[in-house]
Amino acid sequence: MSRNTTGAPPRWSAAATAALVGLGVVVAGGTAAYATAGGPVVTRAALNPALVAGRGANVGFSEQEAENAQTNGVVIGPDRTAYSLPAEASGRSAVKLAPGQYVEFTLPSSANAINVRYSIPDAPSGGGITAPLDVTVNGKSKQTMTLTSQYSWLYNQYPFSNDPNADLLHSDWWITECGCVPAATSPAPQISKPFRPFHFYDEQRLLLGKTYKAGDKVRLQVPANSKAAWTAIDLLDSQLVDAPKVNIVASNVLFFGADPTGKRDSADAFDMAIAFAKWTHLKVYVPPGTYQVNRHIIVDNVTIEGAGSWYTIIKGHEVALSEPLPDKSIHTGVGFYGKYSQDGGSKNVHLSGFSIIGDVRERIDTDQVNGIGGAMSDSTIDGLYIQHTKVGLWFDGPMNNTKVTNTTVVDQIADGVNFHLGVTNSSVSNSFFRNTGDDAMAMWSETTADANNTFDHNTVQTPTLANGIAIYGGKDITVSGNLVADPIREGSALHLGTRFGAQPFAGTINVTNNTTVRAGTYELNWNIGLGAIWLYALERNMDANVQVVGDNFLDNTYNAIMMVVDWPVKDQYTITNVHFKDIKVDGTGTSVVSARVGGSATFENVDARNVGAVGVNNCGAFNFKPTGSEFSLTDLGGNDGGGTTGPWMASWELPNTITCDDRPPVVVPPAPQPW
Repeated sequence: MSRNTTGAPPRWSAAATAALVGLGVVVAGGTAAYATAGGPVVTRAALNPALVAGRGANVGFSEQEAENAQTNGVVIGPDRTAYSLPAEASGRSAVKLAPGQYVEFTLPSSANAINVRYSIPDAPSGGGITAPLDVTVNGKSKQTMTLTSQYSWLYNQYPFSNDPNADLLHSDWWITECGCVPAATSPAPQISKPFRPFHFYDEQRLLLGKTYKAGDKVRLQVPANSKAAWTAIDLLDSQLVDAPKVNIVASNVLFFGADPTGKRDSADAFDMAIAFAKWTHLKVYVPPGTYQVNRHIIVDNVTIEGAGSWYTIIKGHEVALSEPLPDKSIHTGVGFYGKYSQDGGSKNVHLSGFSIIGDVRERIDTDQVNGIGGAMSDSTIDGLYIQHTKVGLWFDGPMNNTKVTNTTVVDQIADGVNFHLGVTNSSVSNSFFRNTGDDAMAMWSETTADANNTFDHNTVQTPTLANGIAIYGGKDITVSGNLVADPIREGSALHLGTRFGAQPFAGTINVTNNTTVRAGTYELNWNIGLGAIWLYALERNMDANVQVVGDNFLDNTYNAIMMVVDWPVKDQYTITNVHFKDIKVDGTGTSVVSARVGGSATFENVDARNVGAVGVNNCGAFNFKPTGSEFSLTDLGGNDGGGTTGPWMASWELPNTITCDDRPPVVVPPAPQPW
């Protein structure tokens, strides 16, 4: 979804974590990760795994934050200031290496593969550079990774630029930096360049060539002659990858001329293998190798299996079209697409066990350069790895009954996955999303309602823009068991919004048993902090039955819960029929609940601690009537705990006492601890 705002949340000071170090706690971006004495520190979303047990995806790798490893470099962060390297790092902290410096990780378990999340500088005029990184295990078996910033470093206002020296893309937009509309301001404000740099990180995988045991040392060292002035290492994921899968009774793409070296384009060979598979009722098999594919592969009533996402790599260039397509695309690129719904859609598509690696370096919203696209009903997508496309999986319905499982989506220019236009009875589960350029997971009921869909037990980390999980309208939607960490700007962890032309919410919307951490970012248009979960009435009332039950909101930068209406329509739309139950809030920079809308909500067994401001910041619709706020809170009992101002839900605040502080000061909470 498009965004056009900016700002910077407050710096998370080192003093806020120093006390934890004194207690023997390893600090990871303002959160605590516990380790055995002298052993490796393994985290989940830069947290002690015990704090997120049962939430998020069950992934096959162990996450180790660089700031917890051995290094002769410099730890940067923790810091939540937008447009800074630590702010976009997992846990809001990383290690910065100069040429010749290293960071060394101790393997927590057997591994034959690693994934490195890193950042290196952009070229002075944009477009990125490449630089080496040496990888050794126990001081031996050196391999050299070639890092790149060609897919990183965006600038300016939406839809962003690769040029760090560009002038404002929209001088007629209001911007936070000057608190003005530059084109309408005299004298014209001086806007520093590069303007709003972001999307700093990328990641790269490497097979180690043999299996190493727990306790072995993986060292990442920048060569002394590297042309990168610095290299930031965020984390290392290590895992034991299974042997390649083999299918000898299949329509093998090699039989039709596919080139596993990646030197020649194999798109036509894939088409022929698919046609043969349909004729013979076989599956398509793609053996280990790197296959160059520079256009869409249209899939319908076919099963395509790779040898595993570490072994079967389908990789393509972005190709400029001689003239725009009817859908206004001006590029094409690698992707597996069902037929569009107006062409009948596709059915019975089953894709598994391969990687899709694109070449998308700029955001052009009309381009169809997604990893998975079109309409696919009665279909499954399992075990894919998707990187450097515009959107990992963008489904345009109407379509029904599609399941996405065990899939990893990283380093996208826009969304990770989007159920768009009447997607029904479909789900994404046990999947992993990191470094998306917009909502990591979204359902968008534009013109046609999504219905009966589920996002369940997924992990989302560091979306650089917008939200971790966003639901824009729809009926009977469930968001459950997910782990969402470190949203960066202009969004938060969990979001429900009547916006972007979406159909109304209807039926029951269940937001249950999720955990968020270091969420509640700064909304740069409004110049205020958001909640870890925020409900937003922009284009209509929000009055469906919304059940927020069993969620944990940890280390919230601002509010844990926020309900808001946009100022121009503040007296037109309300939020009602929202119910919060069995919630745990551990640490808020400001309030537990911020209400900036008319309406009501109920609260039952909402426990909070380490609350930085008044528990309920109730502004209502900002009319400040003598009868109280236009927003009412109903206490159903069991709402315990609080912070610096006493109980978070005090009797004097109910039902609608005006306690409005438009921009309360932020009190940095301590790191989350077991409840």
